[in-house]
Amino acid sequence: MPERADAARNRAKILEAAEELFTTRGAAEVTMEDIARAAGVGRGTLYRRYPDRASIAVALLDEHERRLQEQLLRGDPPLGPGAPPSARLAAFYAAMVELLERHAPLVLGAEVGHSRFTTGAYGFWRTHVRVLAEAAGAADPDVLADVLLAPLAPELFLHQTSRGVSPERITAALRQLAGLLEPGQGGLEGG
Repeated sequence: MPERADAARNRAKILEAAEELFTTRGAAEVTMEDIARAAGVGRGTLYRRYPDRASIAVALLDEHERRLQEQLLRGDPPLGPGAPPSARLAAFYAAMVELLERHAPLVLGAEVGHSRFTTGAYGFWRTHVRVLAEAAGAADPDVLADVLLAPLAPELFLHQTSRGVSPERITAALRQLAGLLEPGQGGLEGG
């Protein structure tokens, strides 16, 4: 059933207000009451659609993440199919650092504590990285997938950038990590 016009307007107002608040104050400092007030909607309207801040952040990130997912599936190499696993992982890392740089407050709002592992996007990223690790001959691609995603935790990104580490340096370090998927580069091959 199509969304009612007033519901669509309220959704847009909520997401716009939340993105502004998350960006200016940080997701951890924003309450649901703050979002309702900034959007000009009642708390009931807000809670009917979004039970918590994380669900709002997930909705905001959805479009950005969908574009990246499309590139991973159908885009040009090295981000898309057709490049070696290490090159694809390095390109994925670069794209994720760019996503974090642009949307860290939203990612942090969507990935609070254990919720990072339950988002649909994390499941997609994990499957992508697991497939790359398996294609590279990793001995245990299932475990390695989470290990290779750990450096992309938004808390780590914000910690590093708050210490003056540039996104370019983070990307360069992650490119080195991706190099471990090259054959003969670190004993990742199965036996």
